Amino acid sequence: MTPEVFMGRDRLGAVSSTNRGLNYGDGLFETMRVDHGSIPLWPRHLARLQVGAERLALPLPDVAFLTARIQEHSAGLDAGVIKLLVTRGDGGRGYAPPVDVDPVWALSLHPLPQAGSTGLRLHVCETRLALQPALAGIKHCNRLEQVLARLEVQRADCDEGLMRNMESHPVCATSANLLVHRDGRWWTPPVETCGVAGVLRGWLLGQGLVDVAALSMEDLTSADALALCNAVRGILPVSMLGGRTWAASPAIHDLQVQLAMAYPMFSVATVVA
Repeated sequence: MTPEVFMGRDRLGAVSSTNRGLNYGDGLFETMRVDHGSIPLWPRHLARLQVGAERLALPLPDVAFLTARIQEHSAGLDAGVIKLLVTRGDGGRGYAPPVDVDPVWALSLHPLPQAGSTGLRLHVCETRLALQPALAGIKHCNRLEQVLARLEVQRADCDEGLMRNMESHPVCATSANLLVHRDGRWWTPPVETCGVAGVLRGWLLGQGLVDVAALSMEDLTSADALALCNAVRGILPVSMLGGRTWAASPAIHDLQVQLAMAYPMFSVATVVA
């Protein structure tokens, strides 16, 4: 599938050089899995989008209009990915946002990532996540930390990157949340100061399948199992972190089964290139 882009305000494929998303990362995005023409996790994506918009004081297009456009462009697609981007729109030079905001939105369709046959090889990234509670949790458009981390992953010839905060505590992967199985229970690091509050992470927490706890690198290397999760790929096992390796884990399989019972589209886990 060739990615297709649908721009808001009747400006198909056109982005102004004064767009604040382009100039400052002043915007939000959601990357969503399409299953037989629908977005099963859309209510959770919308809730996070609204939290982000409130945090940034960014007016959103009408929700009913956005929902209709997403449904229109995902209709007929058995499996794929749709990305929603909303920026503050155009503005002059300088950081101060315009008084009258006219948000610009865009939708793009992408193929579903191919399924992987083995666990992920996780590289410990030197690029750290800065502590910024005002931006933590939301999917804002400034992702340079993740860009630098992914460069590290490519150079290390690994599948994903483990990202830590400035205090060296593990937080997440470059594009997924972290799940750690210890003492018979699943844990995930907090994201109140950095990192993204993943939609699938939120579902796992809401089901009582995972708890939040600050973790150390030692907690990870001594864990019984590691996994990653996000709303496109589902729950993915980690097979290697540094010099530590893990065999297939029944705990991960059980978690995948519980997810698939609620969302059958995750019956087969997928990985992103």
